Amino acid sequence: MIKEWNELTRLTGGAALVVERVRLTESGIAIEGEFAPPVLATLSAEDQVFIMAFIGAHGSIKDMERLFGISYPTVKNRLDKLASRLKMVEFEAMPRPAADSSKDVLEMLERGEISADEAVRRLE
Repeated sequence: MIKEWNELTRLTGGAALVVERVRLTESGIAIEGEFAPPVLATLSAEDQVFIMAFIGAHGSIKDMERLFGISYPTVKNRLDKLASRLKMVEFEAMPRPAADSSKDVLEMLERGEISADEAVRRLE
């Protein structure tokens, strides 16, 4: 009988773990080795539900307040705590390319090099 992932997180109590065997359900093939579980899987079931709800709410803190019956500062504090446990993706803003001349954009559109939507975006 397959158990839910949160059963494993409950049993381990947040302790570090290594997955040593994985079995593909359709083929029955088993793979052995040492695999670190994804960071999200190491969170408590409660934290995983909170993150899934936040994504489902499209990042709306107001929706999270209503859904969990908690205040704005409580939602923010919980998100801050979760962010500190997760390695966040860092990125640099891409420099905006130099604006194309209207003539260049229309020529590229005519040649089929860009879509009409892309042409409109470049002309804005």
